[in-house]
Amino acid sequence: MTDITNLGILGYDGLRFVTLDLKRSHDFYTKKVGFTQIAKSSDAWTEETGDTAAVYQAGDVTIEVIEPNRDGSFGSYHRHFHAAGIATVNFRVRDIEAAWKHLEERGATFIADIQTDEIDGGRYRRFEIATPLGNATFGFVERAEYPGYAPGFDVVETDVHNEFGIGGIDHLTVNMSTLKPYIDWYKNVLGMEKFWEIDFHTSDINPGAGSGSGLKSIVAKDPESGVKFANNEPLRPYFHRSQIQKYLEDFGGPGIQHAAFEVEDIITVVREMRERGVVFLHTPHSYYAARPATLAEQGVPEIDEDWQVLEDLEIAIDGSEDGYLLQIFMKEAALLYDEPEAGPFFIELIQRKGDRGFGGGNFRALFEAIERDQLGDLAGTKAE
Repeated sequence: MTDITNLGILGYDGLRFVTLDLKRSHDFYTKKVGFTQIAKSSDAWTEETGDTAAVYQAGDVTIEVIEPNRDGSFGSYHRHFHAAGIATVNFRVRDIEAAWKHLEERGATFIADIQTDEIDGGRYRRFEIATPLGNATFGFVERAEYPGYAPGFDVVETDVHNEFGIGGIDHLTVNMSTLKPYIDWYKNVLGMEKFWEIDFHTSDINPGAGSGSGLKSIVAKDPESGVKFANNEPLRPYFHRSQIQKYLEDFGGPGIQHAAFEVEDIITVVREMRERGVVFLHTPHSYYAARPATLAEQGVPEIDEDWQVLEDLEIAIDGSEDGYLLQIFMKEAALLYDEPEAGPFFIELIQRKGDRGFGGGNFRALFEAIERDQLGDLAGTKAE
């Protein structure tokens, strides 16, 4: 059998997101988080597919946003089963034929044959496979001087502004009810490796509470490109009360909970995004009181940032002897818009300063912050 590491993934090519409201998505990406609209679906594509789409880019992050127009379209199929969210993850590959061959040998389930389009001496080739992640699909794209986004799309803008210095997708986080089948699929079909894992439960710190929830997470990594998926399952006791389980109920099955975007200066980015109305998850002040001592125990070098600034902006920090990382998480769309069908997807911003891991302390802090938001939502109040 051919070595699966020769699959040839170069990185993420982009995400396909099905929305309830394309105008609202357009305003969010262009007015709040500094993306540029680079393409839109042609009239012919919209007529043929039954969907309307717009494509946004910042740095190496590309997001195709789809709004369904009629029953039977790709977008309406997604919406029939799920809240708004990511329907497809596209990977850039070195050689589309080689990627197909290796995936075929590993038992991948193909949705259609390779699509090819050639314009002005450039070429675009793509195919798609089914995944264990419910109705989510993975696409594989080879680009060779192709002068646009994809077949069926008209160019809107070629000058990508990238106001906030977004680099690329650091990782995607996926929620599911059980990890092993997914981890086996990442390994046996995609050739990914286990990169990191953690598990915890709120009963660990308050065993007599009689309530709480937890998760187990395993990060899978493509060894060549560094593409990463953080995969979460709920833990007992109180399995069905876990925020992972709540995600599954809110989204309509397993799916991508959030996308993490790399930034170069998270303090400046968060300040300016807050001024534009971006809403982030609340981090309690108690988190910062213990953080300096915790980082010192972990061997984290002295940080460059002012602790008070991090606390004021509610930016989380974690690290190791290799360095540290800074993170913040936006509020999920369903709570942001007070509309359940807007979905539980959200965006993370991350700045890495030496640490390439996932920050176990921040991982737990995020889990607890989401639970606070969900409990506030259930009670009909804003989580404080």
